Amino acid sequence: MMLGLIVRDGAEIVLDPEAADVLIVNTCGFIGDAKRESIDAILALAREKAADPRKRLVVTGCLVQRYGGELQAALPEVDAFLGTGDFVRLPEVVAGKRLTEATSYRGAAHVLPHAAIPRVRTGHFFSAYLKVSEGCDHTCSFCIIPQIRGQHESRPLASVLAEAQALVADGVIELNLVAQDLTAYGRDLRDGTSLSKLLSALARLDGLRWIRLLYTYPQHITEELLETIASEDKICPYIDMPLQHVSDRLLRSMRRERNGAALRRLIQRIRKRIAGVAIRTAFIVGFPGETNDDFAELLRFVVETRFERLGVFRYSREEGTAAAALPHQVSEAVKRRRFDVLMRAQAAIAAQLNEHMVGSEQTVLVCGEDDRGRLYGRLSSQAPEIDGVVYLEGQALPGTIVPVWVTAASTYDLRAKIAAPAAKMVIDRATDSLYIPPPL
Repeated sequence: MMLGLIVRDGAEIVLDPEAADVLIVNTCGFIGDAKRESIDAILALAREKAADPRKRLVVTGCLVQRYGGELQAALPEVDAFLGTGDFVRLPEVVAGKRLTEATSYRGAAHVLPHAAIPRVRTGHFFSAYLKVSEGCDHTCSFCIIPQIRGQHESRPLASVLAEAQALVADGVIELNLVAQDLTAYGRDLRDGTSLSKLLSALARLDGLRWIRLLYTYPQHITEELLETIASEDKICPYIDMPLQHVSDRLLRSMRRERNGAALRRLIQRIRKRIAGVAIRTAFIVGFPGETNDDFAELLRFVVETRFERLGVFRYSREEGTAAAALPHQVSEAVKRRRFDVLMRAQAAIAAQLNEHMVGSEQTVLVCGEDDRGRLYGRLSSQAPEIDGVVYLEGQALPGTIVPVWVTAASTYDLRAKIAAPAAKMVIDRATDSLYIPPPL
């Protein structure tokens, strides 16, 4: 949306900072690593501005929303600070109007996507993210997002569908639904709208092939939602559902609203209901008070459950969160050690799961060539940017979905051979079925 506003008003987007008149850093303020990365980017572009004082430097996003006043005092070389709800003022800043004060944190703010704000897509032409809501009503003790982004607010169903239709008309065949809490979609509208109804409506769009769910919350994985995912062919059998831990004591301390037994039952329900489902989850190690026994329980859970996709975060102590004030903070050395142990366990599981796919026939969305010239694609169980890929032998055009035979596997990636020359394939968009014309 920021790119869309800038382009709408006639500015040209350039990737080389030296060629830019205005330098813009969009920041994250979620955890320590992200904050450090944001500050490093600001300082790097501040050096660019110092070399050419005619340039202007603008900082936007969550770091500004969280630390606007402090940033203004610490970074006088920045011309404007725009918080999460103020990016709509970018055109006036780009046009040369300096803001006299930083947008400091004064309460959470967000702007829902809507038709009045144009959008410029980046990345692959055939794949797009579709934001359905903003904000979060949960009170997880480790998380600062509700204080930055505010309470959960859903976009009207018609608004989401209109953007989806426009994306499909523009060549998108894969939509990745995102929100801070995807499964909360529609509850605040109080008109019967739900994530299941949105998915059913999206599945009716001609030309759309894959729909993927990212950032679901375990408490609200309903039977209706599982039935919709299981019954609609266009919905990828993929659920991204951060669980954070399995220890009852730590889940209570995290304010996650579930216990370990409930999480185990939920996973069983999902796998029983959705054939071939890939579950992606995330866990936090080193949360305050996490003992060796707590971590051992988490490790056993991961080994026994064999998640298809898994990420691990080292706990980041964030001021303003309830967990920051908890006693028994865990040392960084212990966090790193537990991170390494859990990731090694998951790597072994991922390698085994991939090895079991060798010799099978799969369907791949062709993405193009990587920076080493290798043709690659993704399974419906592989989300863009965060999961592995499938390296392909053969020829196919980016944005096509083709059948392949898996020939080899590594820890996170696969190798496969395209089942037939892409030029001879005709794929039925409605069913993904393959028709190979007979030889002339």
